[in-house]
Amino acid sequence: MPCRIVRVPVELSAEGLIAWLSGRKNPGNEINANVHAILAAVKKDGDKALRAYTRKFDAPNLPDRFQVPGRDIAAALKNVPEADLCILREAIEHVRSFHARQVEQSWFTTSADGTLLGQMVRPVDRVGLYVPGGQGGETPLISSLIMNAVPAQVAGVTDIAVISPPRKDSTLNPYILATAALLGLTEIHRAGSAWAIAALAYGTKSIRPCDVIAGPGNIYVATAKAILVGEVGIDMIAGPSEITILADASADPDYLAADMLSQAEHDPLAASLCITTSAELAEALRKSLARQLEKLPRRDLAAKSLKDWGGILVVESLDAGLELVNRIAPEHLELAVDEPFALLGKIRNAGAIFLGQHSPEPVGDYFAGPNHILPTHGTARFSSALSVQSFCKKSSIIATSKDYIAQHGGKIARLARLEGLEAHARSVEVRLEKNIK
Repeated sequence: MPCRIVRVPVELSAEGLIAWLSGRKNPGNEINANVHAILAAVKKDGDKALRAYTRKFDAPNLPDRFQVPGRDIAAALKNVPEADLCILREAIEHVRSFHARQVEQSWFTTSADGTLLGQMVRPVDRVGLYVPGGQGGETPLISSLIMNAVPAQVAGVTDIAVISPPRKDSTLNPYILATAALLGLTEIHRAGSAWAIAALAYGTKSIRPCDVIAGPGNIYVATAKAILVGEVGIDMIAGPSEITILADASADPDYLAADMLSQAEHDPLAASLCITTSAELAEALRKSLARQLEKLPRRDLAAKSLKDWGGILVVESLDAGLELVNRIAPEHLELAVDEPFALLGKIRNAGAIFLGQHSPEPVGDYFAGPNHILPTHGTARFSSALSVQSFCKKSSIIATSKDYIAQHGGKIARLARLEGLEAHARSVEVRLEKNIK
């Protein structure tokens, strides 16, 4: 039995479901303490600490230089099959096209008295992108590199550093290097985990500090980013992957099982849920999960994920299912129902929404164009996917005239004094006095 079936609200309440899922959040005091120590060491000792951590945990013979030579990046294009390069180019094109629509323009308004107000949109100066290396560097998250780099480039960021944990022989997977080359990225460093995030935040002799750090990673990466919030810009604090599927009796249980497993194979803490109105579908789905699980290379990992954090939830109606979905606020939501567009307007909280049985979550992960770096742990209630805006900052523009001060200065001074800020009031009144004279 890879996955439990429960009836909501009979066997489990909505509150109980949310409380259960929240058990994936806390990394523990030990991890927090370890990450604080790592950040402090890199801040104090720079390259020396970064090199020591990298040699201890990843590449024992890492050379003194962290940056990958340009010739290695160029060579990677020759070491990756042309058919794969074509797929990567097409994926990059789709992601770039989607994100181009997110660009915001600076704007200004003027009034009859000469007042000018507006907003100036500018990219940040420098961005650091973390790219997980995967299992020993052999399953590199090249899609994450694309999803991070493209919106930064579309935003107008020209200074981009990539950092990724090296393989045991001190190299990076050629697919990471080739993807970087296709994206036009030339600054790539070899380091991983929390010490890589520290280097991007604080800077070392070899790696200049960044204004924004983006990219997914393990619990050490996520914890480091959480600690650094406020010192640098952070894309989001992403937790383990998750999917929620809302299905009616028309859904194909084999499709649903495959989609749940696509998340379960990520991480033992990944959450894969299916909410359905059909008890018959629930049973068929459980059987399909068991069959498909046995064929997976990562079946032990996926089985643990399903056992601990998977569930098939049987509800009385689609409206009840929709309410659960909005309470969960999932990272990925699939609407595997007969008329998915009819339900779209009722979805308030979800990172990405996949409509219909032929829109599986991996389409969004790799190829369609929307960003796959999404809010997890219910944070879709108040946050959004990584976007062009993640790499921009906005400055308010204010230009008021002598006439404006004459007309509104007294009101402004009154508001300042209501807050007990006399100097604020006088800042306006000194101008009023000079205008009168």
